[in-house]
Amino acid sequence: MASSSAGIVTGLTAAALVTVGVLAHQASVAAPAGPERPRASSTPAPGAPKAPRDRRHPDALPAGSGTGERVVYSVDDDRVWLVGSGNRVRRTFRVTPSTVDPAPGAYTVTSRSNRVTGSDGVPVEHVVRFATAQGVAIGFSAAVDGSTAKPDPDERTGGVRTSRADGEAIWRFATIGQQVVVVP
Repeated sequence: MASSSAGIVTGLTAAALVTVGVLAHQASVAAPAGPERPRASSTPAPGAPKAPRDRRHPDALPAGSGTGERVVYSVDDDRVWLVGSGNRVRRTFRVTPSTVDPAPGAYTVTSRSNRVTGSDGVPVEHVVRFATAQGVAIGFSAAVDGSTAKPDPDERTGGVRTSRADGEAIWRFATIGQQVVVVP
């Protein structure tokens, strides 16, 4: 009798391990790339709520934009906040958005370039990249000539343009690994 119950236990254990393995595989296939790098797209997730804003202070840090040192970028408000320790806003400024937006979520700065040519052909400086959407690298940059013209809507570009002064501020603040939180 002991040998038959051992066989049953072994069979049940094997079945449980197979089930757990199948479920783990299904979860890994359906899961995003990781909590710090969600798959980005040009449209927010269906039903993604917009972070509440302070109507009396439209440049106030959006509620629900995370904690700790971070860059917060609102794609709806075309605004960036550089947030230091203690949730203190060090600087906030308006930006000119790219034609391709990152999806709301938390990212990290993956690369930086002091001076390059942007995807729109404009020489830029202080490039801070943090996402990819529709095959386009997304990042903050400042045009060397100081322009912040809206990009051609027919071109897929990823450069979120800042003034030169704001570009320098984000360059100093957002080093490799710095968190960037994108909100609607």
